[in-house]
Amino acid sequence: MKKLKVGMIGGGGGFFGKVHHRAISLDATREVVAGALHQDPAMCAKFADEWGVVGYPDYKMMIADWKAGKLELDYVTIVTPNFLHAEQALACLEAGLPVMCEKPLSYSMKEALAIKALAKKRKKVPFALSHTYTGHPMMMLARELIQGGKIGDVRKVETYYNQGWLATLLEKTGQQQAAWRTNPKMSGISGCGGDIGTHALINALWTTGLGLKKVSARLTALPGRALDDDFNVFGQLSNGATLVLTSSQIAIGHKNDCGFRIYGSKGSIEWAQEHSEELHYFDGNTRVTYFQNIPVEGTSEALKTYGRIPCGHHEDFLEALANLHTSLERKIRVIKGEKNVAPSYNHPGVDEGVLGMKFLVAAVASSKKKGAWVSL
Repeated sequence: MKKLKVGMIGGGGGFFGKVHHRAISLDATREVVAGALHQDPAMCAKFADEWGVVGYPDYKMMIADWKAGKLELDYVTIVTPNFLHAEQALACLEAGLPVMCEKPLSYSMKEALAIKALAKKRKKVPFALSHTYTGHPMMMLARELIQGGKIGDVRKVETYYNQGWLATLLEKTGQQQAAWRTNPKMSGISGCGGDIGTHALINALWTTGLGLKKVSARLTALPGRALDDDFNVFGQLSNGATLVLTSSQIAIGHKNDCGFRIYGSKGSIEWAQEHSEELHYFDGNTRVTYFQNIPVEGTSEALKTYGRIPCGHHEDFLEALANLHTSLERKIRVIKGEKNVAPSYNHPGVDEGVLGMKFLVAAVASSKKKGAWVSL
C-alpha cells in the first residue's frame, strides 16, 4: 500500500505541529512530505530541514506546485492560529485538496458558513476537523453505546475541560502559545471557549448525537486579559435534556482534565481523558468498566479497526489524533478507488465546526446579557 502524502500549513513554531507530524506518521501509511511551516521564510526553511520535508515560504506556493504536478499531495493539515483557518481551508477546498483543519473551524461565523458552503459544493473533497478526543476509542465506544440505547433517553450531560496554564498573565512574558490565544485579533471572540470549550461541547454532542437549542453563559477573565479564561455554560439539548459545560484555563493544578458524565433513563456513562482507556457504565446497581481493545459485543466493524495493540499496553493522545487522520485517510483511499479499505468512522467535520462557532457566538452574547438565554 502506497503511503499518502501530506502537506502541513503552520505547525513549525508550536508544539501541536509536531503532534500532528507524529500522529500522521504513526501507522506508516501516511507521511508529511511538504510544509509551509512558519510565516517567517527563514524559520520555515529551518523547520523544513529539521523535519526532512520540502519547505515553502507560503502555503499558496505549495498548493500551486501540487496543481502543477510538481508535488505529490493527498491532503493538507492546517495547524495555524484561528484567524488564518478560513483563508487556508478555502484555498485547499477550491483547489480540490482534502483538509484536516485544527479547531475552532474559523475566526468568525461568516467564515465558518463560507467553508461549509464550499465544502458542500466540493462533496468529493473530504474535510475533517481535528477534535482530537473523539479519536479515543473509548469515546467512540461511548458514542455507540449511547446511540444504541444502552443508557436509555439522555436526561443530562455534564462535560468539562479544565487547565491551569493561564492562571497568570503568561502572555505578558512573550510565550507564543499564550500570546496568540489571548489576542482577539488572532483567536476570535472567545479565548478559553474557543480553545477548549468547543472540545467539551463536541465531546458531548458528538457522543450523544444530540443538538443544542439554547445557552445561558457566564464568561470571565483575569484583569488585564481581553478574552475569557473561564467559560461556563448551561444549555438545553435538542431532546430537552440539560447540558452543563465548564471549561477553564485558570484551574491551577489541572493539565488536560477533560471528560463527561452522561445520565440517561436506564443508566449513566462516564469518561475522562486523563484515564482514556477506561469507560465506566452504571445501571444503578453495578458499575461496568470497559477497557480499550477488549471486544464489546454489538459494536461496529469500523470501531474494531481503530485499536493498534493489546489491552494493557497504553494507547493515548497521539493515537487518538492518529485515528482522526486514519478516518480521513480511509475516505481518501476510497475516493481514489482503492480496494479492501477498512470502514471509516464518522469523526467531526465541517458541520461540527459550524456548530462550535454558533455555540461560541451564543455563549458570548449570553454572557454579555448577564446569562440571558440565547438560542443558537
